[in-house]
Amino acid sequence: MTDWAALAQRASRASHDLVGWIFWDPRAIENYAALGVPDGIGYYAASRLGPVAAAGNDVAAATAYSINPAFLAMALDLCREHTDFESAMRARDEAVVPGLVEIDPAIPAALADLADPLWAVVDSLHNGGRVLFAAHRDRPRPGPDEAALSAWLAVNCLREWRGDSHWALCVAADLNAAEVGLLHNAMVTGYEAEWIARSRGSDDAAIAAGWRRLEAKGFAADRTFTEEGRRFRAEMEDRTYEICGQMWEAFGEARTVELCELIEPHHDVCLARIDATAGPNWMPASRHS
Repeated sequence: MTDWAALAQRASRASHDLVGWIFWDPRAIENYAALGVPDGIGYYAASRLGPVAAAGNDVAAATAYSINPAFLAMALDLCREHTDFESAMRARDEAVVPGLVEIDPAIPAALADLADPLWAVVDSLHNGGRVLFAAHRDRPRPGPDEAALSAWLAVNCLREWRGDSHWALCVAADLNAAEVGLLHNAMVTGYEAEWIARSRGSDDAAIAAGWRRLEAKGFAADRTFTEEGRRFRAEMEDRTYEICGQMWEAFGEARTVELCELIEPHHDVCLARIDATAGPNWMPASRHS
């Protein structure tokens, strides 16, 4: 019998690798800058949160959850001042296939063959409470002449579905943004304490408040995680993959393994692209934990 939670964990890691590098890709940022945005500042926020930006900065920040709302507002307002969000997302999309070719020229053709079944899974998933997923799913889809990009966008939707599901668990546990970042830090090795929370914009006051809240829950003591806190975070991760198993079960075991085997050999290359453009700690979801 297939362990769908374990396969979901494997597929989620592959999906992070396939998608994550684009958020710091120099070509995509150059495309965004060419729209008139100075130095392409805020590209990450504009390209990822563009589908929900019309609802306002506060709503966009709520979907991102752990990222500083002031940073997101600055980035989204810059986009509004100089261009529009659909153009920002096209700037990203136009960099996808060239970037995949640089990782491995064989990836686009193999990925293209999976476009239709990937979108079938995306369309089968319910969007209750999954705002960012729903917004990305509603975007216009590339035609058959851009099947590799289409498949990549479908994987991105599945990645956002996983993210929205994980945020739902965080909300249910009454975790604020700093707590989320601090707890994530406990899941990865080789990171300075508090790095993830600080990288997402939590300042000293927010960090201190986050630790106080974690201590009140029994998850930390003296800014150090207790065994209960580490167990809680691990169980929340396991629950995320239990929920996400349904995505990959709908896709099918053989196709899921095929997708993983297409991307997994390039894990180090994908991380190296992020290391070179953003820094060695960014995209912690793709790092070994």
